Amino acid sequence: MPFRGTDRSARWRRALVGAAALAGLSVTAGCGNTVDRTQTDQGPLTTASTGPKADPAESVPGIAATLPDRIPPNAAACVPPPGTGHQTPATVSDEAAPRLTIAVPDGWTSAPGSGDTALTITGPDGMSAKVTISSTDLPPESAFLRYTAGMGPGMARLKFSVSGTPFCGYSSQQLTMTVQGPSGPISYADRITHIWTNTKKYLVAVHLEGPGGAVGFNAAKATLMQQFTVVIP
Repeated sequence: MPFRGTDRSARWRRALVGAAALAGLSVTAGCGNTVDRTQTDQGPLTTASTGPKADPAESVPGIAATLPDRIPPNAAACVPPPGTGHQTPATVSDEAAPRLTIAVPDGWTSAPGSGDTALTITGPDGMSAKVTISSTDLPPESAFLRYTAGMGPGMARLKFSVSGTPFCGYSSQQLTMTVQGPSGPISYADRITHIWTNTKKYLVAVHLEGPGGAVGFNAAKATLMQQFTVVIP
């Protein structure tokens, strides 16, 4: 009997590479390490003893097959080790949505957003970022492909790459793209993550953009694209 995970991985690569070929893109795909859930004693949070479970036989780059479990209230489903930047809350008004803590580059400013935008972030040299938390009915693979297809609408893609970086059992990808804007190249970097709660599924996106060649873009990308804390209401 053929290995299902291999078949799905091949289909995923063919679909993505085929879409990229139509736009004249180059695509790379890889898979990072999954981080174990970590205990925390911050405030009233409880640690989820169970959460999304990965089924290696069903995995494809960046996609962790998940099985819904009942998650305790205020469960710290993911608490990655500290990295660079300053930790900043990112939440939306949807009471069922996950509450996040994102690393923001030092020296950048942030403010709460509205609607699906949890946080707006402003940096130097025309760079900016935002965090969105949007409910979705799609499984991870379809949600990621839809998000990727909508990047840089109406602008020619000069470069594009995607790598799979699941963490804490969640499906996650990192995207890097350069497009030709009206006044020159624009660089994008995105981390997209599919998060299941007790009642809904959500697509979390951390999006960074700036003028092509902006000083500090790579450093800002390294900070913003880090793993982030996830608390399930």
